Amino acid sequence: MLPLSPDLGGRFDRSLWQAYVSVNKIFADKVMEVISPDDDFVWVHDYHLMVLPTFLRKRFNRVKLGFFLHSPFPSSEIYRTLPVRDELLRALLNSDLIGFHTFDYARHFLSCCGRMLGLSYQSKRGYIGLEYYGRTVSIKILPVGIHIGQLQSVLNLAGTESKVAELRDQFRGRTVLLGVDDMDIFKGISLKLLAMEQLLIQHPDKRGKVVLVQIANPARGRGKDVQEVQSETTATVSRINETFGRQGYKPVVLIDTPLQFYERIAYYVIAECCLVTAVRDGMNLIPYEYIICRQGNEKLDATLGLNTLTPKKSMLVVSEFVGCSPSLSGAIRVNPWNIDSVAEAMDSALIVSEAEKQLRHEKHYRYVSTHDVAYWARSFLQDLERACRDHLRRRCWGIGFGLGFRVIALDPNFRKLSVDHIVSAYKRTKSRAILLDYDGAMVLPGSISNTANTEAVGTLKSLCRDPKNVVFIVSGKDRKTLVEWFSSCERIGIAAEHGYFLRPNHEADWETCVSVPDFDWKQIAEPVMQLYTETTDGSTIETKESALVWNYQFADPDFGSCQAKELLDHLESVLTNEPVSVKSGQHIVEVKPQNISSQQCDRRECFQILFSVLGMTGQMRTCLR
Repeated sequence: MLPLSPDLGGRFDRSLWQAYVSVNKIFADKVMEVISPDDDFVWVHDYHLMVLPTFLRKRFNRVKLGFFLHSPFPSSEIYRTLPVRDELLRALLNSDLIGFHTFDYARHFLSCCGRMLGLSYQSKRGYIGLEYYGRTVSIKILPVGIHIGQLQSVLNLAGTESKVAELRDQFRGRTVLLGVDDMDIFKGISLKLLAMEQLLIQHPDKRGKVVLVQIANPARGRGKDVQEVQSETTATVSRINETFGRQGYKPVVLIDTPLQFYERIAYYVIAECCLVTAVRDGMNLIPYEYIICRQGNEKLDATLGLNTLTPKKSMLVVSEFVGCSPSLSGAIRVNPWNIDSVAEAMDSALIVSEAEKQLRHEKHYRYVSTHDVAYWARSFLQDLERACRDHLRRRCWGIGFGLGFRVIALDPNFRKLSVDHIVSAYKRTKSRAILLDYDGAMVLPGSISNTANTEAVGTLKSLCRDPKNVVFIVSGKDRKTLVEWFSSCERIGIAAEHGYFLRPNHEADWETCVSVPDFDWKQIAEPVMQLYTETTDGSTIETKESALVWNYQFADPDFGSCQAKELLDHLESVLTNEPVSVKSGQHIVEVKPQNISSQQCDRRECFQILFSVLGMTGQMRTCLR
């Protein structure tokens, strides 16, 4: 994504995006040919197929779908520049489980979902979940492992043994530092070489004793950036060797030709330290492979003249920008952009005691050997099965077009009403009770203007003119505001502040569901809320007769959420001795009397008034249950 980012002068090519989507569609068609949606699990891998979940979910609403991103997910500041940012996020959210190598990658994804889609996540019992249209999209953080059996089989090859013997003789008397990287702009090869140069400058005693072997895997592309990296690497190696080299000694050995796998394994075996200085990378399993190879076997121990019973040793210098870094707690972590720091880390790895090297190796080997690729796959599939266990219980409907498609999951007791059914029932009944949630039915979610539009008010007037109808507006707004907005609808009933205040029509008096003696606590709570409002751009205070509400819907999502938690703790502290409850909700923090339950007011009191008006008191008890 970085080379295409507008921040770096890139231009978004719509035709390439359409080609990307078309390729994903081809994959979707092939999967649909073989999948059994009720029984099979589908596991999609990496950024190449990020929109595939949308195509599969559109065809099978209940498909059991997991996605694992093997690449870093960019921060929201970078990701938000993409013209198709929403399409990619919604596509990933059509999965049931989304996996990342590190929490940093997951954190960036969650931040993007919050900032661009307004979604929030919760962590419960060790699991992270995103609520998305009634579905919970689970987030899993687990670094991938390596295939240890494959490595061990290569270690046992005769070719590996002979190559180890060859390298032992070639580097006899010298300490080998090893780098294994692809030739591209993100691997930081030039930074590693500059650190080696700095090491030889600052520590002259290392000259003639330390060799950096840099294996540069052939570039996968042929772009201008790759050519520049190759030229820079070759020039830097030549300069270092000319400056510090002598007869029979080259401080840097550059291998830029293809190697057989067993040859690379042999370099792992003889290297005292492995260096990874990538400036941005995915998991990068090179350190894992190095650890397993340094464990060796009896034949290789004999070739190197080692006692099999002697504990093995290894050292790692790892960039903090690679996915494996958090898993390798015994590695020396570095910022590859700080050349002096990397050089000092290389020196530290060389002079550390043998016992320390053994302890670090033992710690790493224990982790890598128990968290192999089989463990990773098994753990992901177990969590995918857990995430999908409610699929058959829920009722699902698909909405949206194209890549904006998503599935709404509803409770099994939910019944979708058809227009024909509503019209038929409306015409044949003699009395009708119509309850409308103002915030959900009269105003679009997220709308800046809270006032009902003219067309909606006109429709309410028409409904109220029919003497067979009793129409109620239920809202969290205060009664003064609602009366002002709906003053033209004379026969409309209003349940203000979530039912705390009730009025069946404009001629009736207001009723309250609970009697509250005083609201002196507002004098304590309001100044605290005002303080947080002044320090949080986009937040507001809504003053009601029965409650105070701090709203941060239009504030920065991350900062607003952080401030809400602080405000919640602050209010609970200063209102400890007051008869109130402090609760947080969707972008709000609310303070209200303890003896007010909005659910009780909405259901019991509102229905009592409705049924008394309609003359159906005999049916009230059944309804309230």
